[in-house]
Amino acid sequence: MSIVFIQGEEAGAVLDMIDKAGPETAIHHLSQWDFGTETKDAALVNGYVYAEIPQSPTDRVVRDKSSGYALTYNHQFAYVSLLRRFDPVVEDVRGSVAPPARLGFERQRPARRANGLRL
Repeated sequence: MSIVFIQGEEAGAVLDMIDKAGPETAIHHLSQWDFGTETKDAALVNGYVYAEIPQSPTDRVVRDKSSGYALTYNHQFAYVSLLRRFDPVVEDVRGSVAPPARLGFERQRPARRANGLRL
């Protein structure tokens, strides 16, 4: 899911940071824009959750496996993007949301209508 996407002059400063201090420094810097559940909810509502890291052939991608972040950047087009791994099941556990109930037919009871008849 997308944490932050910046381009133009603002991205230029981060691209300089990458050149001088390395992509790990940029990942740490951009992670300030990750507000946890708020960021996750915004990404879900706005459609910024991806099955694969969005990238063009000229992008560079650096993955930080320990944090779950991925940095995508492009000097030619002057943009930088920070994404975070998103696993709905893990996210639900972190958010203390109970996992979905298993729908075993042996555990289901027949539904009843208001008049008491089974559906």
